[in-house]
Amino acid sequence: MIRPIHPLDPSTLTRLGAGLKRPECVAVTAAGEIFVSHAPADGAVGVARIDPDGRVSVLEARGGPADLLPNGWSMDPDGGFLLANLGDSGGVWRLGPDGACTPVLTEIDGLPMPPVNFVHRAEDGVLWISISTWRVPRDRAMHRDVADGSVIRMDAADRPETARIAADGLGYANEVKVDPTGRWLYANETMARRLSRYPIQGDRLGPRETVAAYIDGIIPDGFEFDAEGGIWCASVMSNRLVRVLPDGDQTLMLDDSDPDEIAVGMAHWRDGTFSRADLNIGARRPFGNIASVTFGGPDLKSLYLGSLFGEALLVAPSPVAGAEPPHWRFPARA
Repeated sequence: MIRPIHPLDPSTLTRLGAGLKRPECVAVTAAGEIFVSHAPADGAVGVARIDPDGRVSVLEARGGPADLLPNGWSMDPDGGFLLANLGDSGGVWRLGPDGACTPVLTEIDGLPMPPVNFVHRAEDGVLWISISTWRVPRDRAMHRDVADGSVIRMDAADRPETARIAADGLGYANEVKVDPTGRWLYANETMARRLSRYPIQGDRLGPRETVAAYIDGIIPDGFEFDAEGGIWCASVMSNRLVRVLPDGDQTLMLDDSDPDEIAVGMAHWRDGTFSRADLNIGARRPFGNIASVTFGGPDLKSLYLGSLFGEALLVAPSPVAGAEPPHWRFPARA
């Protein structure tokens, strides 16, 4: 049963970790491990691990592209990470447990891969990869009337020859994930401001369906499923967290925004003048422009929020448990 739930109490939020650099994507395992993307800082770039006491250590990438900028990523069961490179050189890269960074997918249909937003390793090992836009620079696609985003399907991380475009025409494709039933691929479209889904039909996707046109002020980035069928979405610009039900009904769970600033940002989205300056409005607020949400803790009832500009994760108790992500029961890492 999908229960309506009340918004979260902001006073219950705590911070975990310190000195993080662009902690945009977060993953938590049943073993209690917490991993977060780490942008180039003091020469280190890769994935950071946060211990329960808040101590941070970085698995630093060795090799790989000079402009590596880990954005959305997934875990490999053998201890590696599959990184979406948001740097101009693009592509998907594997960060091994020893720090070696090697290519997974650097071209598609004979074309070099552009900056990649997200790579999702599903339960069956299939990779789903989002390309926000093919425009260079990608900021040229930050308009509601641009829809050249793509989703790539790849049989496995070691099968680049199987990669092909499974969906296109997305309005700035962001996170993509297979839902807990395994029947649907969900996608956040940032500039279209909607949550979409595609039926998974063997190795293909069926036609797109709109799950929700987001409420005013939501510029969707990352999302996660809960155990009752709800979908939690983190919004850049407004630092808002919203829960979406299967019928499209939405509950605003957290809000750290200036209403006047958000009204201006939404006016720019509507009239076609939206820019990165609008997207980054939330950087000036305490939440640091939240960009991702996931569940963790022993009962999957702790919320973890990543951000584009924060130096720590935000953590809050959740009134509903999260669904187990594909990496939830992966072996603990050394």
